[in-house]
Amino acid sequence: MSMPVQEPAPDQFQQFPSHRIIVIHPGSLFVRIGRASDLLPVKQLHCVARRRRSSGKIYRDPFIPPSVPKTKELIEELEECRLQISHTLQSCMQSNGARRYATPPQQIAAFNRRSIPECVGDGEPWPQIHCDVVIGDVVLDIDPELSYNIHFPFRRGDFNLHSEVGGSLSSVLNDMYTIWSSIIEHKLGIPLMELVKYRCVLLIPDIYNRSHLKYLMSLILKDLGFGHCFLVQESVGATFGAGIGSACVVDVGDQKTAISCVEDGISHKSTRLRMDYGAGDVCQTLSWLFHKSAFPYKLWNENIPLDVMLMRNLYQDFCHINMDICGPQEKTFLVDHPGDIINKYTLQVGDECVISPLSMFYTDLLTITGQKSTKIQNRQPSDPEDPFDAEFLRDTGRKRETADPGVNDSQQFENVIESQHSVNPDEDIVVDSLEVGPGEASLMPGQVLGLDAAILQSIDRCPNEELKRKMYSSILIVGGGVKIQGLASWLQNRLALQIPYAYKTEQLEIVTSPKDIDPASTAWKGAAVMSCLESAIELWINQREWNIYGLRILRERAPFIW
Repeated sequence: MSMPVQEPAPDQFQQFPSHRIIVIHPGSLFVRIGRASDLLPVKQLHCVARRRRSSGKIYRDPFIPPSVPKTKELIEELEECRLQISHTLQSCMQSNGARRYATPPQQIAAFNRRSIPECVGDGEPWPQIHCDVVIGDVVLDIDPELSYNIHFPFRRGDFNLHSEVGGSLSSVLNDMYTIWSSIIEHKLGIPLMELVKYRCVLLIPDIYNRSHLKYLMSLILKDLGFGHCFLVQESVGATFGAGIGSACVVDVGDQKTAISCVEDGISHKSTRLRMDYGAGDVCQTLSWLFHKSAFPYKLWNENIPLDVMLMRNLYQDFCHINMDICGPQEKTFLVDHPGDIINKYTLQVGDECVISPLSMFYTDLLTITGQKSTKIQNRQPSDPEDPFDAEFLRDTGRKRETADPGVNDSQQFENVIESQHSVNPDEDIVVDSLEVGPGEASLMPGQVLGLDAAILQSIDRCPNEELKRKMYSSILIVGGGVKIQGLASWLQNRLALQIPYAYKTEQLEIVTSPKDIDPASTAWKGAAVMSCLESAIELWINQREWNIYGLRILRERAPFIW
């Protein structure tokens, strides 16, 4: 028995103009929002600052995954991993055949201790901010002395739910509404009252929680008031953005790394992996290595947002995996904080700039931000709104077989709803023994896979040999955390040594910047392309359909296996 889907509105099967389609890609650090016709989206910090009430509790989400206390055991573990990487680098050759050499950290530290900052100008005072609510990049302009709480609605690629102020589901959804609506209104120049005439494509994580999708759809269609919407998984968006039909997609974000094998627009459920690390964790590793070498900016503090953004810039500007760059390198950077003079620092760097990005392969270094795990897509509990999902159909098949054949569809539909509410709800929920959250399970609790091992694991979970061959010949790397010179070559070499013998005949190809698109925007671009295809016309869900059918219509229309 199929769901009684309403007849589509007259405009449903007509092509919709791309300048009236808004694509939203939320992340743990940034959110990207733009029209499907735009070359690039508006990129803003995905955060909101709210003025604290005089008696209110203080709460500030960090701008980087916080480091854990450096116990003796942790420092020993980090040091052992650093030495392991150093020894690996010493065995590498430069492109001219010469053996690579490294400068001892003590020598670099001696230089940095003698480095004295140079004053190059007077800084500006802190901007005057009088708003009760501050959005996006402007949050960096708030004087830390002012009484604002800061919230990032996403963490590790999922809702940032916690027990402190602003950590409830309703608070997180409210923060997303505030940030997204402000960008749409003030950066794209679209009045919220007009959104009913617009359509929205929302990028979602590959490993998703069905109940979260329900809240996101309601946020878009009910709260923001878009006329139509559909959801796209990030890995699928990436393949459309790269113009590649099938690929093993590796998405390195700020706080999570997701891997999924995508074939013709479908992400294979069994291949989805998510590791709890990203560029933010690598930045913390870089900070630790810099401070071991007497980082000359001694006041650096991970709790000061502008200091964090400075370290992120140093990571992007200085880090690489290029074996031809070795020995000490002198670098300069500015510390320009409002209310203080502008200082120019000279810093000598060695292999810190290579070791930190290699932490994505040697993940013991990433324990600087705590223990991590690798998650897989898990079977999810049934939802009362969606009685015809796979789990429910399996569990109630016998009930429906005995249904009266004379009863019409709508009556039978109501009977099934009643039967769902009459059974013990606890018996309806299937929980995996390793479940860590609805929709995800830990593959190896307390352990985390490096980038190369995770790719091999994901491809190995493909359902057939032909698909595995296809994936080894097309590995697509996207996300803001992959803009490191030499990363693709290092990954290619690591994989070439580990690929099972049966697949060594395949031409291993790694794609990093397809069509010269910024890897951080590839998924966003793909969702924009996808929304304008003729085949996408049937995916749109309008307000009325959502109000009547809820999750059921999402399962029917979603461009991914529910």
